[in-house]
Amino acid sequence: MHDIGPAFRASVLMLALLAVAGCSGVGLPGSSAAPEAVQPAVPSAPPVNLAGRWLLSSPSRGQCHMTFGAAGPTVSEGTIAPEGGCPGKFFTSRKWNYDQAGLTMRDHTGQPLAQLSREGAGFQGKATSGEPVALMR
Repeated sequence: MHDIGPAFRASVLMLALLAVAGCSGVGLPGSSAAPEAVQPAVPSAPPVNLAGRWLLSSPSRGQCHMTFGAAGPTVSEGTIAPEGGCPGKFFTSRKWNYDQAGLTMRDHTGQPLAQLSREGAGFQGKATSGEPVALMR
C-alpha cells in the first residue's frame, strides 16, 4: 500500500495558503481580479453662497437660526455657529461641506448631523436620526 500522508499534508497546506491569500486581498499570480477602489466624494461649490444667517427647522421639533461661515461663493466647506434652541442635536453643529451628495452638516466631532439637497431657495433633507429638516434664509 502507498502512504498518502505526505501528499495529503501537502494538499491541506496548499489549500490553507490559497485561503489565506484569498482573505488577505492579495491576488495570485496571473489573476486579474483587483479590489475595487472606493471613490471619495469630490467637493464642489454649492449652488448658492452659504455664508450668512439661515433658519433650520424640523417639523414638530422646533427651529433655530444658524450663521454659516465661508470665505467666498465658491467655497465647498465652512463653519456653522448655531443660536440657541436648535432641535435635536443641531446645537452641536460646527461645520458644513458641499459635494455631489449635497450639503452635509457636521457636529463638533465631525460626525454628520444631516444631509440636505437644494430645494427652491433653500435646502431640504433628513437628519441622521431620520427627522426631516429644512434650511432657508
